[in-house]
Amino acid sequence: MNSRDRDVSLGRRLVAITVDWLACYAIIAALSGGIGQMTPDRSPIILALFFGEVTILTALTGASLGQKIFGLRVVRFCDGGTITPLQALIRTFFLILVVTAVTYDENGRGIHERISKTVLTRNS
Repeated sequence: MNSRDRDVSLGRRLVAITVDWLACYAIIAALSGGIGQMTPDRSPIILALFFGEVTILTALTGASLGQKIFGLRVVRFCDGGTITPLQALIRTFFLILVVTAVTYDENGRGIHERISKTVLTRNS
């Protein structure tokens, strides 16, 4: 996999993660009786659902809902292969810490990607 295949813009990353967050928000809002019934104490529930959605979908399909929609996938950094469920779990855990997701190295990978030995790529 060449470095050009790995290039995923920050904008595309942000839009994909926003779709994931809004999907989780919508689910919790629907279960709460609508957006008007939402209270600040729902935030940890939304975060937990987000964590589960991203971890499970990434482990099973190689991409979260938002990543699928925008033609992205998560692969092993070393060889571009399928990631393990443990890598998905580690990646998502550090992703929700935000700072690790917005701090990039020379390869355009966030700390959450370096720790989990993964990289976000465009589908070919």
